[in-house]
Amino acid sequence: MGQSASTSSRRENPSLGSFLLPDGFARPRVRDVLREGSVVLEAGRYAASSLDERRRRWRAPYATRGAVVTDEPVVLVPGFMAGDLSLHAMSRTLRGRGFRTYSSHISANVGCTLEAADALESRIESIAIKRDSRVRIVGHSLGGMLARGLAVRRPDLISGIVTMGSPMLAPGAHHVLLTSSVDLLVRLSRAGVPGLMAEECVRGRCARQSFEESREPLAGDVAFTAVYSRRDGIVDWRACVDPTAHAVEVTTSHVGMALDPHVVDVVTAALQRPASGRRGLRSLDSVLEVDSSESA
Repeated sequence: MGQSASTSSRRENPSLGSFLLPDGFARPRVRDVLREGSVVLEAGRYAASSLDERRRRWRAPYATRGAVVTDEPVVLVPGFMAGDLSLHAMSRTLRGRGFRTYSSHISANVGCTLEAADALESRIESIAIKRDSRVRIVGHSLGGMLARGLAVRRPDLISGIVTMGSPMLAPGAHHVLLTSSVDLLVRLSRAGVPGLMAEECVRGRCARQSFEESREPLAGDVAFTAVYSRRDGIVDWRACVDPTAHAVEVTTSHVGMALDPHVVDVVTAALQRPASGRRGLRSLDSVLEVDSSESA
């Protein structure tokens, strides 16, 4: 999966800007998408975990129910072709754990990435003003890439980000099914359908600006956790491991990251880490162990 694989991938997808698939990364194999079938099991685990967590919450003293963990609001941003509904389950669990969660107001993440980033920036700014606090962002796939770029642009608004399966190092290292969806959106946009990704968004100025912005260094007081899975059947997991982030490996499908209980636990711990922890104060596993012992 080195240079030859990347070059081959670019030949197979001439509509994609070559800079979005640097050497050293490759698109998942066609059969890798079969791994995504585990989302059914991950959803089942989430349902069981959610029920168990609800029971524990009801057994807890009334005064401690819904206690706010942090004053910082949390905005959840969905992935490509998904909307806020895709992260509703995670949002509900985080609220139950004491976080103030907000939706991104994205009904379907299929538009121009720069326009989506601008709209998300306005949404975050309004929340920051309302709560008089900087904001944390949890982004799935493309949502994490938007979060990464915004954290560079507005560190005054954003205190930390958590990305889940977001191929920031190589946005073009995605499965052929995703490529087909992108191509369809571009064709529809070319035909005059408004609000969809245009050619500029996948190979032109828009794509390059979004990519370059998401690679710039973050301010030292912005926490950054990158969650990735080697079982990811949609994107090359290596592209999700930003060298400036605190990387955490999980064992889920790409889609299942929005549901799997362990991923929710990782996100919970990441949202409680101080910004300075981005450079590695202690592992997320130790944070989870401490949280577990304190709740016991």
